[in-house]
Amino acid sequence: MIDKIELELKPYRELLVNHSLYKNLKNIDDVKKFMEMHVFAVWDFMSLVKKLQIELTCVQIPWIPTKDSGSARLINEIVWGEETDVDKDGNAFSHFEMYINAMKSIKADPSKINNLINSLESNISLDSAFDNIQIDNAVKDFVKYSFSVINQNKIHVVAAVFTFGREDLLPDVFIKFLEQLKTKYPGSLEDLVYYFKRHIELDGDEHGPMAINMIKNLCGENETKWNEVIEASKQALQMRINLWDSINKKIIQNS
Repeated sequence: MIDKIELELKPYRELLVNHSLYKNLKNIDDVKKFMEMHVFAVWDFMSLVKKLQIELTCVQIPWIPTKDSGSARLINEIVWGEETDVDKDGNAFSHFEMYINAMKSIKADPSKINNLINSLESNISLDSAFDNIQIDNAVKDFVKYSFSVINQNKIHVVAAVFTFGREDLLPDVFIKFLEQLKTKYPGSLEDLVYYFKRHIELDGDEHGPMAINMIKNLCGENETKWNEVIEASKQALQMRINLWDSINKKIIQNS
């Protein structure tokens, strides 16, 4: 089934890996625009991870052994790496915080994502929090799709979006960015390049194969679950395409 999934997702992946957005990142202002929108995807990723952690590990007292130690190990490693990694100077930060620091280093504006988080900290709903900020609809749709998946309470669907829409995809996509950044802005985007490198190192070498095994364990021989995995993964990739299209459009309009 994994071969079938990869075949069906191939057109979506090719659109993303070969997206014209990359070649249109021509200056620092373009990178700022990208980061100010993409940061929402960096943020909502952790809610997918936390949903998997809740369902696949034990986060209650008294502790009870998990039924799938392999998947539990993967999620614990992801949480450790994403929530408490180290930056290029050896300081402990989440990847989201690293991204915010990278934004600040090139004077990109993090106020919108900060406003969203501040609203959520005040127990305002996600929909209402989005109403309080002016952000592109593609960003809202991207985040809201992630939370719609979380709220379905189908853990194999959450795992599919996490694996095929994020974890299995991002190394290829981020490599494209690194190619652009290294040739066009050598030395000027050190913090962002480090962030991308961490994703490539962790996701490409370690977490991707473990995530595939997690999908296999969650779906087993259940054809319905496998079909739901395919459809959710397609939708997740389409949401990413829509986000990339929207960012690309804004960059072109302001060039």
